Amino acid sequence: MSALDLFAIGNAIIDQEFQVSETFLIEQNLTKGTMQLTDGDTQANLYQNLMAHQVYKGQASGGSAANTTVAFAALGGRAFYGCRVGQGEAGQFYLDGLSEVGIGTAQQSICEGVTGTCMVLITPDTERTMHTYLGTTADLSVDQIDYATLAQAKWLYIEGYLSTSDSAREAVLKARQVAKQHQIKTALSLSDPAMVQYARAGLEEMLAEGVDLLFCNEQEALLFTQQGTLDAALEQLLTYNNTVVITLGEKGALVATSAEKTYVDGRKVKAVDTNGAGDAFAGAFLYAVQQGFDLEQAAELAILISSEVVAQFGPRLAVEKYARLLKTMELDLA
Repeated sequence: MSALDLFAIGNAIIDQEFQVSETFLIEQNLTKGTMQLTDGDTQANLYQNLMAHQVYKGQASGGSAANTTVAFAALGGRAFYGCRVGQGEAGQFYLDGLSEVGIGTAQQSICEGVTGTCMVLITPDTERTMHTYLGTTADLSVDQIDYATLAQAKWLYIEGYLSTSDSAREAVLKARQVAKQHQIKTALSLSDPAMVQYARAGLEEMLAEGVDLLFCNEQEALLFTQQGTLDAALEQLLTYNNTVVITLGEKGALVATSAEKTYVDGRKVKAVDTNGAGDAFAGAFLYAVQQGFDLEQAAELAILISSEVVAQFGPRLAVEKYARLLKTMELDLA
């Protein structure tokens, strides 16, 4: 029996969230709805402008795969996170945020350098735009990944943001080798349209011969496959991935294998902040699949969890709320 349900690898970034105006994004030359990498000085200048003129909403231990792992663990899964943080208070703050949810980390995650930060900018239409300084997480490598622990897992989860780093891709490829050797299932998220556009070669390298479960949104699916319709994009993705899940925002999700295709309706909520919704969806979906839910039921739980994330500020729910939502879902299925 595996000692671990999920081993995730991703960037370790402290999210600092702000409510901003559309005009502010234009003034800062930021492309709405995407993630833009930057250097420390440029981000520091942006931070000063944000604190002076926009609304600060707080900070949390973020990063795409970390948000996914938090949702997974808060629902009851046994999880471990492979990452790289800097020494000092910021790095410890980050790791403590994972530990509070019961997520394991390795001492080897703590390295020299500055812990990464992301300015998450939320416009009135609830769309999130991210301005990210990777800091020391840009140097994530095989040295930070506890492959012995990975060998005890049921699933390996990889975030697409790692496609921009040569050393991170090397770590991912080794993780995929370990997963194959130990018959561990693999899931990957394309993460962001910007990754598909500007780091495509890295994504293709990490995908290798495909994965057991691929997550993406509609825009990412169309960009990655360079197809004009969602059906054509899905057909292409299914040629080398066992299961494909395409999130459709408020419209729900499309879940497909070579044998079946299911649309699952979205859930109406008053949207406040879309940051972290896709991450939470992936975490809830992975948890449900491991608990024996069928694909449609897994998507329903994922939509329930992610819609609640959208209805609040921040990429994560209060820990106890995940369990309450799960119980609601289980009662509906009974």
